[in-house]
Amino acid sequence: MRILTGLQPSGKLHVGNYFGAMEPAVKLQDEGEAFYFIANYHAMTSVRNPQDLRDYTRELAVDFLACGLDPERAVFFRQSDVPEVNELAWILSTVCPMSLLEKCHSYKDKTAKGISPNHGLFAYPVLMAADILLYDSNLVPVGKDQKQHLEVTRDLAGKINEAYGEGTLVVPEPMIRDESGVIPGLDGQKMSKSYNNTLPLFGDEKPSKKLIMRIKTDSTPVEDPKPVEGSLILPLFRLFADDAAYQDMIRSHEEGGCGYGDLKKRLAEAYWEYFEPMRQRRAELIDNIDHVDSVLAAGATRAREEATKVIDRVRKAVGLK
Repeated sequence: MRILTGLQPSGKLHVGNYFGAMEPAVKLQDEGEAFYFIANYHAMTSVRNPQDLRDYTRELAVDFLACGLDPERAVFFRQSDVPEVNELAWILSTVCPMSLLEKCHSYKDKTAKGISPNHGLFAYPVLMAADILLYDSNLVPVGKDQKQHLEVTRDLAGKINEAYGEGTLVVPEPMIRDESGVIPGLDGQKMSKSYNNTLPLFGDEKPSKKLIMRIKTDSTPVEDPKPVEGSLILPLFRLFADDAAYQDMIRSHEEGGCGYGDLKKRLAEAYWEYFEPMRQRRAELIDNIDHVDSVLAAGATRAREEATKVIDRVRKAVGLK
């Protein structure tokens, strides 16, 4: 079973990226043949400064490796190092109905938020389909917000197979991540750069802890019990603490006698301690950046081997060879 997932290098990574995508991806390395890529073509729809794109791409590589991605167990590469993805995207676009893309909510949502409409944003699901289909992927972990794009991928693979022969492309299956595990931001909404409510994955200690201390709370006096329902502290604390510590935090809310400032300090310490081993690994990788580059280069070689097999098969099927 081949598993594929990608992350966009569109800014500094945050805790939501880790628990929502990176940690699950690391666990899936033992479940099949994992292909993980840095989606730098996709990031171009929002990152227009070339140096920023280079920096974000390298930082994502370092961060993913620091968080447990093992290049011995997963193929890890930059999307742009496999140019065949653009050829497959074009071939897919020749069978893609406009109406299919017009229905995609991601484009509508982004333009509704004031993002300037462009072809890259509109055709994003076609390039995403090419990302998936180029490696004969069997399983694609996605959140509910990406489920529709995976349905587009399956539709396009079906159209190619119908037009040019069954087996031209492998039709992937989705693995929908549990949305009960949506990571809350510092304001209670889903953690997202769009909402400016993120907690950095590898930020500096004092600024990161200050963010936690600014979490909004009510005016319940120190000596009174604090509401558990609707607490912004508890769901974040649960990410970083074991069950015993979490139950103790609940008791501190319910029994009173502990102010919100102390509860936030406890959350800040748990957050900082949780990522300490990864911070150490990250520091080692930054000191050996040539190793990171060699991992991506080796991953690109392996990815292109598989991509070449698929694109050659597709070229023959559609009449380009």
